[in-house]
Amino acid sequence: MADYFTPTVIQQTIPDADMTPLERLLLSHIFEAERDGDSWYFFSEQGPADLLYVERAALEGALAASEHGSDGAANSFVREHLPDAQSTGPLPSHLDLDLSTTSWEFIIQDIVKRSPTLNYVTAVSSFTCSRMRPDGFGGAVVLISADEIMGKSTTDLLEEFTHQVAP
Repeated sequence: MADYFTPTVIQQTIPDADMTPLERLLLSHIFEAERDGDSWYFFSEQGPADLLYVERAALEGALAASEHGSDGAANSFVREHLPDAQSTGPLPSHLDLDLSTTSWEFIIQDIVKRSPTLNYVTAVSSFTCSRMRPDGFGGAVVLISADEIMGKSTTDLLEEFTHQVAP
């Protein structure tokens, strides 16, 4: 059985002051995070997480602390996935958040929109595989600005090149 990986690096560090507490919490579960002065460096050795296991109280606290001045993708996503406090029975102490219906790029785009210092953020990913499979290697780049999220994979580039040389 082959294992597929997508090591990813967010190339700009993101200033702590530019993120809401909820964005920081989510991004630190999607990626590995290291403090770099007054900023955060986000990366993932195996690939950005699609399923997050987050303490409910921390999530609720981060959402409450992020409600002022930000109604972005992170706030909307978490509000949709928090259990209703009026429901019967005990509330879970941790929640599984499935990000397959959204994308971490939209969280970063909200940060760029508000940031006084970031014009864009880039992500570079490589596609690797534990076995030599033709579909297991390549890469991708993403540029996230306030207005656009653009990306290309090595497959996209090969298609462009093929069209250029095709008769």
